[in-house]
This record gives sequence, structure tokens and C-alpha cells, in this order.
Amino acid sequence: MRWDNLTEGPKGPAALFGADAVVTRTFDTPEFRGMTFHEVRARSIVNRVPGASRMPFEWTVNPYRGCGHACVYCFARNTHGYLDLDTGIGFDSQIVVKTNAPELLRRELGSRRWTGAHIAMGTNVDCYQRAEGRYRLMPGIIEALRDHANPFSILTKGTLILRDLPLLREAAEVTEVGISVSVGFTDTALWRTVEPGTPSPAGRLNAVRTLTDAGIECGVLMAPVIPFLGDSPEQLRETVRAVAESGAVSVTPLVLHLRPGAREWFTSWLGAHHPHLVPRYERMYAGGPYAPTWYQRQITRQVHELAAEFGIGPARRGASRPALVPERPVGPAPAGATQLTLL
Repeated sequence: MRWDNLTEGPKGPAALFGADAVVTRTFDTPEFRGMTFHEVRARSIVNRVPGASRMPFEWTVNPYRGCGHACVYCFARNTHGYLDLDTGIGFDSQIVVKTNAPELLRRELGSRRWTGAHIAMGTNVDCYQRAEGRYRLMPGIIEALRDHANPFSILTKGTLILRDLPLLREAAEVTEVGISVSVGFTDTALWRTVEPGTPSPAGRLNAVRTLTDAGIECGVLMAPVIPFLGDSPEQLRETVRAVAESGAVSVTPLVLHLRPGAREWFTSWLGAHHPHLVPRYERMYAGGPYAPTWYQRQITRQVHELAAEFGIGPARRGASRPALVPERPVGPAPAGATQLTLL
């Protein structure tokens, strides 16, 4: 593994952590079997989003790199290439854990240079992935944000967020808190193959209901809508119906996009499970990582019409702060203290 471009050395203060601060661990328990955790002492934890991303937030916090959710389409896979780690199975099983994230965040929020800007979490890899059940970084992170009354949002597929519901309620009393849960479809057969490490869609929607019943408004990012596998009118209707029944305050559709790293891994999976679709995907994504604009608009229109039918609307700015779709693709983010964006 190559830590050189992230550790102390010629790059000086731009490094993310010290080379002597990396501890590698494995755990012989069923939920972590086959996984390796690289515990690091990060030098910074608040990352600036590239200006070209057009996201409704400028700053993010990411306590992990790599993700045990193992979603075959995950856009963040290419970030593992910075460490010379495999962007396929390595992304799913080699997890970097910033063990000092809570204390570091508290220090950075207390700096006189910090202006109290909104901080988004879960926009790169999921902060409530399985590793969080062992490392418990998010309670300290939420406590720091609460104590500084700093607005924040969380996007997750993890039902583990319910563990921190009391802290989220405390934070919501002093600052703006936005929660979005990602549920792209309710098809259980599709879920088992493309999101094997995640809680079920039904489990995630139950989490939405629990959050909303507790007074925490929660939106649903309907992502990804997967062409030819999860985009039939019947599938879209069933998903939006389930989202509405969960009590979500908004639903925002997002069509699958395939960046380098994710594209290769997803295409390999597609060839193994649905080889007849490979030519169709090659044509649909011939122009780059995004599906054609006409297709994205078609899906958005269908979902919004269904949402209106079932009594929920598209996400509003400020309501649960879900990720928004940019007008065009953005360039890749450089390695270092910048954040690859969700979209």
C-alpha cells in the first residue's frame, strides 16, 4: 500500500496524517470477516468541496475512506486509488478509519478562522457503515457540532443512525440538522446483488419513520435509479409509494452515474449478472459518466408526478439538505484535503 502522498514528508502540512500513525487491524467476527481496518491519526477533518461541484454546501467531514456497504456502483471507489488500493474489492474491505476525527473536529470548530458554515457528512462514503458500529466516531462528531451549534446534514444508507437519535435531537434544538436516507429502489433481489453490505430498503425506510416520528425531518435520496434494472414504471411507483408511507418529507431521484473506478467495477458486475445489458449500457454511457439528459429528466418527471400523487414533493432547498443534481459533470477532485462530491 502506498501512503506516501497522504503522509508527512515533502508535502509538509498538506499531508493528511503521519506515516508512523497507521495501525492495521483485523477482527475475527462475522460482520468484519475479510475486512482490514487502517487506523490513522488525521491532520485535518473538515474538507472543502471543489467549487465546480455546485453542491449546496462547501464543507464536509468524512471519518472513513472505503466502505463496507460494497455497493457495486459507488462513485467514491476511485478515491482508493490514491493509496494504490484496489477500487473493487479493496474499496469494500480495506477501510481507513480516522480515529481522532471527533477531537480534531472539535478543535477545528473552535478555531477563530471557522465561520460556522454548514457541514455535510455521508457525501463521499457512508459515515454509518458497519465499521461505525465498532469505532463509534459519529457520537463525538455530533456532540462537537451540537456544542458549537454548527449546522450539519447527514446522508446515509445505515440504520445505525438511530443509535444517535438522542444526540441528533439535542443538536436540532440548537442548530439546523438535515437528514437524508438513500433508498434507490425497494426491489429486494436487486438490493441483494448491488448493495450487499447495506441494511435492506425496508429497514432504511423504517429508520426514516423512526426519525420523523422523533421530530427529525428526514428526506429520501432515491438513488441510484438503475437503468433497465430499477427504472420500470412499476418499480418507480412502488419505491415512491414506500417512501411516502415512511413519512419522508421529500424525495429526490438521482440516476446512476459511473465515474472511473466505479464504472469498471459496475461493468464487471453487469457482465457477470446481466450480460445482455452490457451493450445497452455502453450506448447509454458512451458520452461519459452520466446518463443522457433526456433520460434523467424523464426519471425526474416520473418520480415527481408519483410523489405528488402520494402526497410528497421534490426536495426543497433547506429541507433535509439532500444532494442536488448538477447541470453537467464535474472534473475529478485532486488528492489531498478536498472532497469528491456525491454527484
